[in-house]
Amino acid sequence: MRLKLVGAMLICIAAITQAQTPALSANDQATVKTFEKRAKEYVKLRERLEEQMPKLSQEAKAEEIQVHKKQFQERVRAARVGAKHGDVFTPEAAALIRAIIKDEYKGKQRVELRDTVLRESDTKAVPLRVNYPYPESQEVLEMAPTLLLRLPQLPKQLRYRFVGHNLLLIDRENGLIVDYMTKALP
Repeated sequence: MRLKLVGAMLICIAAITQAQTPALSANDQATVKTFEKRAKEYVKLRERLEEQMPKLSQEAKAEEIQVHKKQFQERVRAARVGAKHGDVFTPEAAALIRAIIKDEYKGKQRVELRDTVLRESDTKAVPLRVNYPYPESQEVLEMAPTLLLRLPQLPKQLRYRFVGHNLLLIDRENGLIVDYMTKALP
């Protein structure tokens, strides 16, 4: 019953957001497709690398899981040795995402978003570097569902994260920073 209620609420939020969301231009749609394609290419690479690794048993201990995660990180980092800032968040994608965030948060909401993000994210502990792990000790600030519905869609293996004024693209399983964009907050 709860799941049906949550599902219905998400559908309503999506419908309201789509009704309020200005249509993207053909150029913006192309930018979104390029961004989503680049994110999917990363996921294909990491999936292929993960398939080559020994599988963890159902009874794996915390230490074994941590070792597996570290090995997974190392394989992805080695395969992406030439990865750089802007590979996924191209300048066009970054500009579009900034515009979406600015449009989503206006007036008081924008001030509250900025205060929340800057107060709850310790930027000193998070490196703004592609292929570096997001520190496990850092709090993870959840993104608003209405914003997630407007941003380019990510494969389930990736997530957006605000850190200071920046927006990071993080691998959910191995914790690596896939890419980042600066000045994401309006």
